[in-house]
Amino acid sequence: MSRHSHHAARRRESDTGRSGKGMEDSPSARYQRFRQGQQYRKSAVARFASSLPFDLDSFQIQACEALESGDNVLVAAPTGAGKTVVADFAMYLAHEHHVKAFYTTPIKALSNQKYHDLSAIYGPDRVGLLTGDTSINAEADIVVMTTEVLRNMLYEHSNTVLALQYVILDEVHYLADRFRGPVWEEVIIHLPKSVRIVGLSATVSNVEDFSAWISSVRGSTRLVVSEHRPVPLEQHVMVQANEHTEPELIDLYRRDGDGEATTRLNPQLSRRIDQLDHQAARKRPSRGRHHGRHTGAGAGRSPYDVERFTPRRAAVIDELNYLGMLPGIYFIFSRNGCDQAVEQCINAGLELTTDDEAMRIREIVDEMVEGQMSRDDLKALRFSRFRFALEEGFASHHAGMIALFRQIVERLFEEGLVKVVFATETLALGINMPARSVIVEKLEKYDGTGHVMLTPGEFTQLTGRAGRRGIDTIGHAVIVDHKGFIPATAAALSSKRVYPLHSSFKPTFNMAVNLLYSSSYETARKTLDQSFAQWEANESAWQLESQMHTLEHALEGYEQAAYCDRGDFTQFMLLRMKLSDLQKNGRRELKHRSFISQEARSHAFRDLDRQIAEVKWEQQHHPCAACPDLQEHLRWGHRWMRERRELDRVQRRYDSRTGSVARQFDHICDILVELGYLERHQSDQGTDIDLTAGGRLLRQLYSEQDLVLAQAIRTGLLDTLTPQQLAAALSGLVYESRRTEGGEPRRYPGGSTGPVAHVCSQLRAMSMRINALREDYGLERLPDVDFGIVDVVYAWAEGEPLAVILHDVDLTGGDFVRNMKRLADMLQQIASALPGVPEYEGPLSTRAHAAQLMINRGVVAYSGVD
Repeated sequence: MSRHSHHAARRRESDTGRSGKGMEDSPSARYQRFRQGQQYRKSAVARFASSLPFDLDSFQIQACEALESGDNVLVAAPTGAGKTVVADFAMYLAHEHHVKAFYTTPIKALSNQKYHDLSAIYGPDRVGLLTGDTSINAEADIVVMTTEVLRNMLYEHSNTVLALQYVILDEVHYLADRFRGPVWEEVIIHLPKSVRIVGLSATVSNVEDFSAWISSVRGSTRLVVSEHRPVPLEQHVMVQANEHTEPELIDLYRRDGDGEATTRLNPQLSRRIDQLDHQAARKRPSRGRHHGRHTGAGAGRSPYDVERFTPRRAAVIDELNYLGMLPGIYFIFSRNGCDQAVEQCINAGLELTTDDEAMRIREIVDEMVEGQMSRDDLKALRFSRFRFALEEGFASHHAGMIALFRQIVERLFEEGLVKVVFATETLALGINMPARSVIVEKLEKYDGTGHVMLTPGEFTQLTGRAGRRGIDTIGHAVIVDHKGFIPATAAALSSKRVYPLHSSFKPTFNMAVNLLYSSSYETARKTLDQSFAQWEANESAWQLESQMHTLEHALEGYEQAAYCDRGDFTQFMLLRMKLSDLQKNGRRELKHRSFISQEARSHAFRDLDRQIAEVKWEQQHHPCAACPDLQEHLRWGHRWMRERRELDRVQRRYDSRTGSVARQFDHICDILVELGYLERHQSDQGTDIDLTAGGRLLRQLYSEQDLVLAQAIRTGLLDTLTPQQLAAALSGLVYESRRTEGGEPRRYPGGSTGPVAHVCSQLRAMSMRINALREDYGLERLPDVDFGIVDVVYAWAEGEPLAVILHDVDLTGGDFVRNMKRLADMLQQIASALPGVPEYEGPLSTRAHAAQLMINRGVVAYSGVD
């Protein structure tokens, strides 16, 4: 692929990258412009620009000039606008100055893709790759890596960082991600001050705040924002009267006299949806008789809760193909839905490829699969069906697929051979797969707990893929008519910059010991005060103050309205609140708490029952309980109770704002002191904290269940397990079921009284104790351990083939591989950490290494890098 070929030719500005309209008025102005031109031509930006097959846009020149002058740079621009050119310039500068540049990405797939791109530019000998399971040319001047790898290098004080000059944080808005976002803040805070960072972000509404925070942490930072889409986006809605008619594509927005889309809703769309609602109402005149897939909304004037016909997926694709609007990415927020969509298109007889294209697809697929996987593994993954769909022009793309299959889809789509990809939203994250059209099946998705509306940011991220620069003059976003669809909702989602970036940063056990390994307690607290989370907390505290004043005023009014001449009715309502809390939350908390014995457990429940009985007695004998107007008082009292709970909640939020992150750190340290990972001592500067041997072990374990793992190692719980048993038991610390139920395997290797079952039981008890401690200190619970695939992992470690592993389990090939890679990484961490902590040296390190080799085989060992 030619360098930067994904960018089309751009309009060239003047040599300085700026238009000079008012500068021809005087000789001095012309001379000044001449000198600026001379200076620009001598700059690295000019040399870099001259090496490109296209002209730089003004925002790219601004960002590159800021970087050359020594500033940090944050670039916010739509997908496909060319943000990566600024990152390329950072690597160009590193190459010129013989210093290092790191290119970080949030996910491994992006790292692999960027590694191939940069290797094509600078040569494979000058580019390295570091991900959780791959290390290639790690000491190269340009290294692509996941953000976690860089974070770990910083904590380990790696010598590789000494020559580092530039760090590119691609998809930096990923900082908001609940699971992996905090790593970005750790990197931004802990990078040496001499390092310049280049942040590449989507256009978020509070990007100015984010830039100001980076400036406060890292010094001078230039914010460069471009909201111009290189390829204009048109938005449409696909409706269909019934299965016997063709789908209709209607513009979402009204057009002006020149045919350009305006920002006003298209009245033709509203009228057509109303017509379809009335047609459906005539067919189903009786309220409650609903048999179709979706419910119409129209403009809200329909007399019944009616069902419009929903355009079928195959019909949508057939219509878009007829209109010349493919290739397209069809977003369906369900893995099964994506796979079903491929089958539906095939069953409908759709063929989107020519014979020559089908032959070329087969050649590429067979070439990419050759030598990567056994015939039996391919059969287990239904490879033949996968390849047949590709040859017809269709594919799925989601996390349930193995990496090799996703890479095949990405390459074929990029080459224009596959015409439609049915994808979950994970494809929207950074993968270079632009399309002419993006189709969104629904404006809601299931988030694990229920169905929620897409946010404007999510919608913008999805539709950002529409329009290929240099190929398409217009990109198309198509919303398929669906249950509850209202045109105004779609219009609200498509506004430009309404997606705020919020921190998900929280101190962790591993973070705490790593901070204290290289700094004092007070220095660590000050470091955490620099986080974006604390920045946001400080900025938002004043809003909570206003909210508290409003609630306090409302409470005064309700107290007056609920006045009882028999006694203090507020006190009576407080007793009701206390009783409700004890009854609803008391038992739940005790159920999740670990006890040293069954007797201690029984005592705790008896104590709870005693408290409940006492509060009940107090409430029943309160003077207000006998008031003849009690029900009238309660009417206002319930409103008082609701507002009081809200005030308590807001008060807690307010109290947690100032110094909130450092306070969480204090609680984390309290737990670690209690469990023996840290020791407090007095110094000249006051109280300080040192790491124990357990703390030195913990700082090398990077996992959400880091403390559970460290406890298991310290107590010797894992010492007697074979490598296969070790892998099986530890799978419970990395696996998270996609279903709400789970936690137990179909069977435990060795039976319910065997060593694996015993260790799993102890790991669960450790997890429960740690979560109880977290709750005692006001910290959020960690996910419960989940042993749902213990038997599957044991069989894989024993050498069973993939076909046997995936038989009769609710686990896709992609999910299995991803969990095995996480497990292999954890096992490798144990093998690497123990030799460095003499107090815990023993056979466990060797067994962990053996287990890692047993797990990291076959399809699991595939790295996706040639």
